[in-house]
Amino acid sequence: MRLMFLDTPIRPQRSTLTLVAVSSVWMAVLGNWALWKTLMTLPDLTGWHGLGFGVAFAFIIANVVAAVLSLFAWRFTLKPAITLLLLLTALATHYMLMYGIVVDTPMLINVLQTDTREARDQLSWRLLITVLILAVLPIVWVWRQPVIAIPFGKQVLRNVGLLVASLALAFGATQLVFQDFSSLMRNYTEMRYQINPLNSIYAVLDMTVIPAEQPRGPLQSLGLDAHIEQRAGQVPQRPPLLVFVLGETARSASFSLNGYTRSTNPLLAKENVASFTHVSSCGTSTAESLPCMFSHLGRSAFDKRSNEFENMLDVLQHAGYAVLWIDNQSGCKGQCARVPYVNTSDLKLPEYCEDGECRDTVMIARIEAELSKLPAERRARGTVVVMHQMGSHGPAYFKRSPAAFKKFTPECTDTSLSQCDREQIVNAYDNTLVFTDYFLSRVIGWLKTQDKTSTPAMLYVSDHGESLGEKNMYLHGLPYSVAPPEQTTVPLVAWLSPSFEQLSRVNTRCLQANRDKPLSHDNLFHSVLGLMAVKTAAYQRERDFFAACEGR
Repeated sequence: MRLMFLDTPIRPQRSTLTLVAVSSVWMAVLGNWALWKTLMTLPDLTGWHGLGFGVAFAFIIANVVAAVLSLFAWRFTLKPAITLLLLLTALATHYMLMYGIVVDTPMLINVLQTDTREARDQLSWRLLITVLILAVLPIVWVWRQPVIAIPFGKQVLRNVGLLVASLALAFGATQLVFQDFSSLMRNYTEMRYQINPLNSIYAVLDMTVIPAEQPRGPLQSLGLDAHIEQRAGQVPQRPPLLVFVLGETARSASFSLNGYTRSTNPLLAKENVASFTHVSSCGTSTAESLPCMFSHLGRSAFDKRSNEFENMLDVLQHAGYAVLWIDNQSGCKGQCARVPYVNTSDLKLPEYCEDGECRDTVMIARIEAELSKLPAERRARGTVVVMHQMGSHGPAYFKRSPAAFKKFTPECTDTSLSQCDREQIVNAYDNTLVFTDYFLSRVIGWLKTQDKTSTPAMLYVSDHGESLGEKNMYLHGLPYSVAPPEQTTVPLVAWLSPSFEQLSRVNTRCLQANRDKPLSHDNLFHSVLGLMAVKTAAYQRERDFFAACEGR
């Protein structure tokens, strides 16, 4: 069947230069609505001065986009290139307008690692309308235009001329507004990630053809010397069992354990836990934080690394422990590649799962069966289980808590969060924390039943935080340098059974006294190894936040 709306009508043929010019202006002006919206709120640029700068900025963007398209300005490649850029522009515009996010490399990685369940939560009629107006309509127009066929040599000269002219015009316009432009890029760093479609182009290049800062070479071994150290004066009768709960999108400011006025942690408050109040994340997204928080390097060194290394779970295995990763989310981002792994997110258990999603409590239902599959000789030394939550994953917060846990109402039930009242967004989000509180209390309850055969403990920490409308920002994923504390300050909770306190000589009361000490994901690798008495050259005692409470 013929697509009649794409049929080329009888009309004068267009040159590639015309298509480049029209498409570039369209993307620079309409495709940057989120950028112009941000510009209008800045006190630096008001009145006619601000309008003049905005026109110059749009002119600069249009010429840079034209320079990019000049590389593809051939008869059979130009239309596909324009189509791709228009789609990227429309999608980025929607998410920047709806959630106040920006487009950078970590955000693109998140998009590429998104599973179908997460993608389904993002679909809305607003997304459809934005893509229809900003992408589909101009795409139809582009494909209906007949393109003039010219000799190869002449096309090369035309493309080179377009490239040079576009860059020259962009440079010239930048010089005219250089003072405002440089001040803007310096004082509002996040705006450089709002420039469509250049933000997406740079993110793709950064992932593919800009190798200078990318880790390369074979995976480096780590902690091959690791062994379980006999604790002074301790002869363990039962092997240690640590459940490391990896939270999702929980922010410290919304934990009542940390001073939040709403009771989001009523069950944990009844347990003898230590909740740390000033913990910084490695990143502002799961893809960014997970590899960093399991690394021995720390955030600064991790960003600058030239090689990939084995992680905390590998070192625990080298020491002789049994290790298991149970995932109720979209995967472990490569951190469980060399340890036993089970995914519970797509199980068909009516008690725990509905509408293609399983509650985090399904991991507790599966844990004993999965532990029994681990080597007995390793379990006799001790076990570390990672439970990766679905937690508070947005924007569909309302889907993350069962009806019995909807303590705060009314909830926002729209995935386009900016269309809801902020109170409704906060209600839906806080309900997810109420359910996380229940889940963690269930984990502790299960660990208490294991006390006769094991020495149990639990450590909980979130991968990153979340913006809930503060300064018109939603979700997470902003570049770390400009991310607000809501996205980078995360909860960290430790529960040690009396038998584990005796074994580790770490006193919970001491931990509680140190709850306001600044910590970060940088401490996790060394703290878990220290808690599990793993001796290795990779361990740094000064980064072990449990070490300060040993013997107290």
